[in-house]
Amino acid sequence: MDSLAWQRVLVLQNGFLGDTVLTLPLLSEIKLRYPSAKLVLACSPLAKELLQDHPDIDEIIVDDKKGGDRGLSGIWRKAMTLKKMSFTVALTPHKSLRSALMLYFAGIPLRVGFRQSVASFLFHRRVTREPQRHDVERNISLLRAFGIQPEDCRRSMRLPPGSGSEAVVKKILSSMGVDETKTLIGINPGSVWATKRWSAEGFAEAIQLIRKNYDCNVLLFGGPADAEVASRIQELCGGTLVNLAGKIGLREMPAALNLCRVLITNDSAPMHMAVACGVPTVAIFCATTPALGFYPYSDNAIVLEKDLSCRPCGSHGGRRCPLGTEDCIRLISPTRVLQAVAKLLERKREIAPAGQDAFSPEFISV
Repeated sequence: MDSLAWQRVLVLQNGFLGDTVLTLPLLSEIKLRYPSAKLVLACSPLAKELLQDHPDIDEIIVDDKKGGDRGLSGIWRKAMTLKKMSFTVALTPHKSLRSALMLYFAGIPLRVGFRQSVASFLFHRRVTREPQRHDVERNISLLRAFGIQPEDCRRSMRLPPGSGSEAVVKKILSSMGVDETKTLIGINPGSVWATKRWSAEGFAEAIQLIRKNYDCNVLLFGGPADAEVASRIQELCGGTLVNLAGKIGLREMPAALNLCRVLITNDSAPMHMAVACGVPTVAIFCATTPALGFYPYSDNAIVLEKDLSCRPCGSHGGRRCPLGTEDCIRLISPTRVLQAVAKLLERKREIAPAGQDAFSPEFISV
C-alpha cells in the first residue's frame, strides 16, 4: 500500500479508557511513518477528554456507545458521520460486532481488524491477534496488514500534558497546601471492577509505612466514582492525604502524574497513563493476571501479585470474588508494597540504547 492511500486514516477504539491508552503507540507509529496523513481517532467520551491535546492525533470523534450513540440506530448515525469524512483506510483493535459494522456501513474502502473479531468477514485485511503478546504489541500488529512488523516499530507510549494543564494542576495543589519540593507519591485506589481493587485498608497501611520511611506528600487520584474509597483511605490515614479524587479532570491527569516520583495503582487505566507519562509504577494485580497482556508496559515498573490457581477469575476481574475468599486482594501485604516503592525510588535508571527499549516490568509473586 503506497503512502498516497494513507491520506485520511481512522483508528476506531471505543473500548475502556485503558484500552485506548494502549492504542497510542499504534497511532504514533502511523503518524511517524505517514506524517502527512490526517489521523483521526474514534473513541469514548472519557478517552477524548484525556487525549484531546495529544500531538499525534489530528481529530477525535466521540462514539458514545453507552449514551447517545447506543444501539443499531447509533451505529448507523455514527457510520454516516464517518462516511462523510471520506477515510481512505480504517484500523480497529476492537473486536466487537459494533466496531466492524460501523466501519462497514461507513463504506471505508480499506478496513483492517483482527481475525478473532466477531465480524471479521467485514474487514478487507485480517491480522491474527496473538494472546501471548502485550496489548500494545497486539495493537501495533495491525500494521502487519501492510507488511510492517511490531519489532520494527517504536512501541513506547507517550502522553504529554496538554496546553495549560500544568498551571491548572499547580494551582489546585497550591490551594490544598501541597509542598511540591517534597517527594510526591501517587495512589490510584480505584478500578471499574471490584475484584481488581486492593483494599482501602491495604493502601492506608502502605501509605503509613511509606511516610515513616520517606518525607513525602501522598496524592490520591480518582474520578467521581472513586471518591468513596479515596475518602475511606484518607480517613484511615487521619485525614492527612491530598485527596484529588473528582477534583481534577482527565485532561489534567498527565500533568498531575508527572509530578509523582512513583504511582501505586491497581490494574486500571491510570496505571497505563502513568507508564505513558514515564512515571515509575507499582502495579497491584488482584483478580487479573499479567498474562492477559495488560501489565504496565515499562521496565520502570514492578508488578505485585499473589500466585493463586483461581486467577484470573475473568478477563476483566468481576464484581465479587467467586470463591468468597478475596485471597488475591487480602494476601498482598503493605510491607511488600513499601519494598517495591523503595526499589523504584532508589533505582538508578539506565537508559537503553536507541532501538533497544525495554518494556517488561519486574514481576513479584508475594
